Amino acid sequence: MLTKQYLILDNRAQVFYGGFGMLVFYTAGESHSRGVFSFVDGLPAGLKVERDVINEDLSRRQKGYGRGGRMSIEKDHADVLSGIRGGYTIGSPVLIAVWNRDFENWKQYMDPWKIKEGRELYTPRPGHADLAGSVRFHHDDLRNVLERSSARETAGRVAAGGLLKSLFSVLGVDAYSWVTKIGSVHTTKVFDRKDRDSSSVFCPDMDATKMMEKEIDSIIEQGDTIGGEFRVTIKGLPAGIGSYTQWDRRLDTLLASHLMSIPGIKAVQIGKGVECADLPGSMIHDEIIDTRPKSRGSNNAGGMEGGVSNGEDLELTCTMKPIPTLKKGMGSIDIRDGSVARARYERSDYCAVPAASVVGEAMAVIAVSKAILESFPSANMDEMKHAFDSHRQYWEKI
Repeated sequence: MLTKQYLILDNRAQVFYGGFGMLVFYTAGESHSRGVFSFVDGLPAGLKVERDVINEDLSRRQKGYGRGGRMSIEKDHADVLSGIRGGYTIGSPVLIAVWNRDFENWKQYMDPWKIKEGRELYTPRPGHADLAGSVRFHHDDLRNVLERSSARETAGRVAAGGLLKSLFSVLGVDAYSWVTKIGSVHTTKVFDRKDRDSSSVFCPDMDATKMMEKEIDSIIEQGDTIGGEFRVTIKGLPAGIGSYTQWDRRLDTLLASHLMSIPGIKAVQIGKGVECADLPGSMIHDEIIDTRPKSRGSNNAGGMEGGVSNGEDLELTCTMKPIPTLKKGMGSIDIRDGSVARARYERSDYCAVPAASVVGEAMAVIAVSKAILESFPSANMDEMKHAFDSHRQYWEKI
């Protein structure tokens, strides 16, 4: 018999069975430390893990027009340290390392016990976590903030997302992302994965791709940065995933919070998003069609109603601000004496929207995996898949 266990998490009591049904995900590591690490606990034993999928996503995160010099140094791949044996999960926590090759150039400044002077940072960059983070943790050297708040941390997120794509594959669920906007260039072209992967900015519209490249080139010449938007779609998810019974168990809550946690993301839209404010309900709500399973005449809701999946594709749009590290710098202060200063340039990208789309895809996979595993808790994949397939069959008969 399964035994109830009670834990205090996020300042409230949660009940779960045998530790299964609650997916725990964290990252660790700094931008120039030994590596970035991904910790995933709560996966059933017996899940066949596709290592190539993880490494392909890590490689894709490093690509994209407008990336900086760091990407020419790092060649990311997943080094599994625990939780997987012979290509299968064994029920224990999975720990994945993505090692930083650039650590060799920084180890004297990032040593855990004794550091060499010369890489301190005292001028916070507007738009970055530098100043606010130093206030939060009382740091005198902003390097301590920069190293962890850096987008390099997202390599750990992509590793976890790649791992959980193996769960998606077994359950017949798919996730993919693509860029829809960079600067003033926007496309509404229907997605094709082949076109996306042949685009330098991960946009399936080749004409828009060329225009986006020109937009980025112009920004580089100005020593500035540029943002944009990307979309994430999840296909194959049956209705009934998520819950309306508590605010934090809603699928839209999970997805929005996971996507908003990505550095630089300033807005997340589900389905029609902000357009819903402009139209009457008769033009927004998706009429139900009596098919098996039930379908909709449109998907303005983005695949979710009341915090629960409704059987349509999950559709999400994320807006990313320009990267706050500008080559020409912006007005700032020196935190040592408050004097006027220019923010110091740290090597960075000019446009990271394509890379952010890969991170968004990973975070959406993590969020949906949490909802799936909470709905079908089990210690092993055979039982979990049986429960999931039974639910899908129930949905298809309604």
